[in-house]
Amino acid sequence: MIQFGGEVVNSRPTGSHTSTQMGSGHFAGEGFGKASYFRNLQVVDWDNNLIPLSNLRVLADHPNCYDIQGGINNVWGNYFYYGGPGKNVRCP
Repeated sequence: MIQFGGEVVNSRPTGSHTSTQMGSGHFAGEGFGKASYFRNLQVVDWDNNLIPLSNLRVLADHPNCYDIQGGINNVWGNYFYYGGPGKNVRCP
């Protein structure tokens, strides 16, 4: 199993979400030119060979604050868009 991750921490006791953005500050659904992305995802095996990912799964714990969308195509291989603005009207 391979895991990628990002974390934004708010240690203030106010209980509201931080306005710290993740990635470019745009949601994944805004796509190329707006959202941040990784593409051509591969792993290195024990013999030092590059292996494309199989069965990529994505998860966002707070999708109204930050989200992620994965996909695969012939140009980018396995990829995902991610990001978000943090605190906003849908993420108090």
